[in-house]
Amino acid sequence: MSSERKDQHVTLADAQHAEPPARNDFDDVRFMHHALAGIDRDRVSLRTQFAGVSWRAPLYINGMTGGSARTGEINRSLAIAARETGVAIASGSMSMALRDPSTAGTFQVLREQNPDGFVMANLSADARPDQAAHAIELVRADALQLHLNSVQETVMPEGDRAFSAWPDAIAAIIDAVDVPVIVKEVGFGLSRATLEQLADLGVTVADVSGSGGTDFARIENSRRDGGDFGYMAGWGQSAVCCLLDGADAPAGSALPALLASGGVRTPLDVVRALALGARAVGVSGVFLHALLRDGQDALIALIRTWLEQIAQLQALLGAVTVADLGDTDVLLRGSVREFCGLRGIDAAGYSRRSQRAGARRAPRLPNASAGDDDD
Repeated sequence: MSSERKDQHVTLADAQHAEPPARNDFDDVRFMHHALAGIDRDRVSLRTQFAGVSWRAPLYINGMTGGSARTGEINRSLAIAARETGVAIASGSMSMALRDPSTAGTFQVLREQNPDGFVMANLSADARPDQAAHAIELVRADALQLHLNSVQETVMPEGDRAFSAWPDAIAAIIDAVDVPVIVKEVGFGLSRATLEQLADLGVTVADVSGSGGTDFARIENSRRDGGDFGYMAGWGQSAVCCLLDGADAPAGSALPALLASGGVRTPLDVVRALALGARAVGVSGVFLHALLRDGQDALIALIRTWLEQIAQLQALLGAVTVADLGDTDVLLRGSVREFCGLRGIDAAGYSRRSQRAGARRAPRLPNASAGDDDD
């Protein structure tokens, strides 16, 4: 992928987020309001853990870009924002840096500007183990994202058309590297069947990255003569549906810990995803648009606002910890409820979770402490 194409992707992605926020499946997830459920904000902990990883907050800047002078400057600002707010950050695909070492600095800036933060490298699922090791080394990554983008490749004029080798490539990389491997979609969702297959390959963390946010089918179709793949817009499942699908796995199945991204517009969407089982939530388009429109300082202020509002929403819902959000009562409506019906998922059961949680454990003492804070 050329530097020019990298810049083109940024422009096209930003244009989607310059439009008024669209309705998506997050709007079909509503919390049952219990007026006496709230707790004090200072009791809330934002810490989250999964697969041996511990983050200060359940929010991260998801992979976006790199590979050109312009995208290198974007990565510099994103890294500074991650450093100043304490959230984790992922690189955009580093395949270009492997093909053209002169572009490596546009990715290495993520570590240079964020020396103590949690940084994730990013490669395609068809990478070789030696390429994965090199990408990790370039940014001294704490984890590696492997992205699945068969839909994007299908619509991309110059895209790959061979996908059958991906499972073996994923397993080989997991065996070869010594950091956690996170397999993620790029906006079309991970089904329960895919999650089960990933678990069999040894994957312990997956980002469901559902539809409803940046649509790479639309982006790639706009680069085609005649736009003849326009009917692919909206392909896939939302993050909401993927989380519900994964949570409904058969008893005894050991699926990967789930992260969520795709279509996240507000702190409320973050809390919705956490309540449906995500351990942390990634944001790309909203943060990119804020950076390009208003600058680095505005992005830092925005992320800080999101973190505080996530904590305030936890307090409103009576959730001391991120995990406690899984005991909140959630009303699933509209297209999400329809999805549940088609997939055999008990949508109504989500509206009564607090009753089951209350039966499981004794009530908390009024002044009980989480034993942790969000720094």
